[in-house]
Amino acid sequence: MTTDGSSSRPPLWTAQLPVSNDGIHRISRILIANRGEIACRIIKTCRLMGITSIAIYTKEDTSSRHVSGADEAINLGSVEHAQVNPFLDISYLIQIAKQARADAIHPGYGYLSENSQFADAVRESGMVFIGPSSTAMSTLGDKRQAKQYLSKNEPGIPLIPGWNGSGDEMDINQLEKEAEAIGYPVMIKASAGGGGKGMRIVHSSSLLKSELERAQSEAKRSFGSSECILEKYIEAGKHVEVQIMGDKTGKVLSLWERDCSVQRRHQKVIEESPCAWLAPELRKKMCDTAVKIGELLKYEGAGTVEFILDIVTGNFYFLEVNARLQVEHPITEECTGLDLVSLQIYVASGGELSKVPQLTTIPQTGHAIECRLCAEDPIRDFAPQHGLVRFWEPATPDHPRDVRFETAIETGTRVSIFFDSMIAKIVVWAPTRDLAIKKMVRTLSETACIGLSTNQCFLQACLMHEKFHSVDYTTAFIPSNLDRLLENPHLKYFGLSLQEFSAIPSGSNAAPKV
Repeated sequence: MTTDGSSSRPPLWTAQLPVSNDGIHRISRILIANRGEIACRIIKTCRLMGITSIAIYTKEDTSSRHVSGADEAINLGSVEHAQVNPFLDISYLIQIAKQARADAIHPGYGYLSENSQFADAVRESGMVFIGPSSTAMSTLGDKRQAKQYLSKNEPGIPLIPGWNGSGDEMDINQLEKEAEAIGYPVMIKASAGGGGKGMRIVHSSSLLKSELERAQSEAKRSFGSSECILEKYIEAGKHVEVQIMGDKTGKVLSLWERDCSVQRRHQKVIEESPCAWLAPELRKKMCDTAVKIGELLKYEGAGTVEFILDIVTGNFYFLEVNARLQVEHPITEECTGLDLVSLQIYVASGGELSKVPQLTTIPQTGHAIECRLCAEDPIRDFAPQHGLVRFWEPATPDHPRDVRFETAIETGTRVSIFFDSMIAKIVVWAPTRDLAIKKMVRTLSETACIGLSTNQCFLQACLMHEKFHSVDYTTAFIPSNLDRLLENPHLKYFGLSLQEFSAIPSGSNAAPKV
């Protein structure tokens, strides 16, 4: 890989465990109630902190790197044949953790990471839950409840115009009146959960009933609740989120923002930090608002306050708080130089943020980008793929410190249909945004994943699109440019679309040499 002029940087600063009054570390063995790349990420920090890592896995995930990478690994059986997904079985996980002599559980993201009942069960069993209080989770876990709480306790927090009536009140006549009062377009959104599930954009009253039914059905399947809320849809909107970290004393810090506006069906695809569109004053205002929300809740641990930013008016509105570590946390780590997982563990061990000199002034240096590499076929409506990774070779960067591959796959790993399609996160850092984009395109181009289809070329097309370079792109970026983004940017010089190239039989002499 060619150089881009960035100099080598020191490794991330890793917090160490605080020592209690009796001279004993509160945490020495952590069970990771998750799998895949996030389990690998937590294992890495455990090793740096001198903590024993305990992985859990299922039959379908035996070849995952988190199994071999942990100090200990426990087989949970089969996902396919289990009555309850083992990663969601609270009593079973508590039992396994106690048998493994774990004194703490790290939930990662997804699964039970924002489940207040799980957090309570862990703590009631005498173990440390590495995350916020169950009270903070239950307050924030439901979008309706979160908005009502903030409206009552902190009226200065900007909320999107909308209607938060309970699910029982979601009759179509009432909904039509509320939508007319708010003004189209509107968004119907599941009150519980996230990840783009149970969300529908409605542009006219004629579609309101059908879209409500779809949103409620998907919400019920995904989260067990069909309750929805109605909000004004910001058409020229950026999805900007602020990373916060809090401790037991009530101190909450901002670790700056991320721009997560490159989304497909409300799910993030590419994230970057900082948000290049923000002026310094607006950045400070958004970060201060996030800290205020954290302080109000006496938030402990890592959390993310999400906002929608109207780039026409410059106004921003609260969306929700994710009471866990985010998928995209590495780009914050790269710009601040801080290991967020270590700070999670430090705070959960009783550590105080005010006693960490490295947090007196938190830098925001350079520019970082993360791409989510997924086993999916973009030209077949991004259908999930599964099977054997026959060959995996990440790009070899000139500056290894500036490129990260967060993954649990390697040559020979089998990608299962039972798990999320994301197989790797690729993270780059550079002194400027332009250099970071170029570095990511090169990194993707020089990375080989053979055996199943991925969105590798789609990611490059997004990065190379002129709208992405203009920094004022919004959440409409992918849907507005999908046809062009589905064209392999490296094949356009040969006059072939990605669909035409894919139709060439394997081994055919007609295939162009790229």
